[in-house]
Amino acid sequence: VQCVIGAGVVIELGTLVGELRGLRERGIDTSGMLISDRAHLVLPYHKRLDELEEQRREGDEIGTTLNGNGPAYADKASRHGLRVCDLQRPEVLRRKLAIEVDAKNHHLTSVFGDPPLDFQALYEELIQLTEFIGPMVIPTEVVVQEAIARGERVIVECAQGAMLDIDYGTYPYVTSSSPTAAGACQGAGVAPSQVESVIGVYKAYSTRVGGGPMPAELLEATGELIRERGREWGVNTGRSRRTGWFDAVAARQTSRLNGITEIALTLLDVLDVLDEIGICTGYRIGDRSIGHVPALLDELDGATPNLTFLPGWKQDTTEARSFDQLPENALAYLKAIESHLGAPVRYVGVGPDREQLIDRLAI
Repeated sequence: VQCVIGAGVVIELGTLVGELRGLRERGIDTSGMLISDRAHLVLPYHKRLDELEEQRREGDEIGTTLNGNGPAYADKASRHGLRVCDLQRPEVLRRKLAIEVDAKNHHLTSVFGDPPLDFQALYEELIQLTEFIGPMVIPTEVVVQEAIARGERVIVECAQGAMLDIDYGTYPYVTSSSPTAAGACQGAGVAPSQVESVIGVYKAYSTRVGGGPMPAELLEATGELIRERGREWGVNTGRSRRTGWFDAVAARQTSRLNGITEIALTLLDVLDVLDEIGICTGYRIGDRSIGHVPALLDELDGATPNLTFLPGWKQDTTEARSFDQLPENALAYLKAIESHLGAPVRYVGVGPDREQLIDRLAI
């Protein structure tokens, strides 16, 4: 098995190297890790600018994770970002990094009154980290295409979620890339015509971190119960996630956008204790109902959800290992989701362990 970090990813080298070292210390072989030479780098000035810009927007924050991804993608789009391939030529790295640090230091000091970054210290740190990842850096799109030509199985995974897509998500409360099937193809160097199936991963309820409208949000005890049972806290920030009923409007939009052929529904067991379970089937804005997520989010700020309620199953599902072991009302809930999204539910998660992922087609 080979693991590939593709060209569409922005990489914070210190974090990546730390994780790889941790795996090696636990006796895990990391020789199968490959890193695209075209991937862009997240550098310390990106993270600092991310923090300062979010502070500047006090009261109107985007809700960024403060990892520097937005500023790194901004540099990429502006065509002056540093890439992994630049690390392989120290003289190229020094020249490009000097230009960027000079520009970013001017911005940090003149706009935010922040102290400048030390160019030499950053350069030396990058050189040191490059020694660790050097053997992993290759044109990964070639490896992926050769694997496809040999008839091998290739799985491409997107980070985040489709409603955070820079074009079709809830802008501006989005990420800075395209976490969709199309974006995955672009990042991995795969043509859309080469994709055989698209698995859409959905929670059995809705969650959101940070700002932005969420019509199906649950602000009372039920929302808190789902948050506690689902352990809904952000991995990077530790912030509690907002929770709500399954939003079939947003889900259907992402299903169509991604051309989903199969659904993986996770965290079904979180809903085991509820008497009834809601599905948001539309949004009411003033005196009209709509069945899509509008581009202008101000329209959604005062929207109320059109809800359909199904009876809960009030049974523990964590021991189920096949669809026929799921309660009848749970199966009815899955069928309702299938009808809204236009794709079959193949996988259902009823707990965090591998054996708690039910495959409908498993023999």
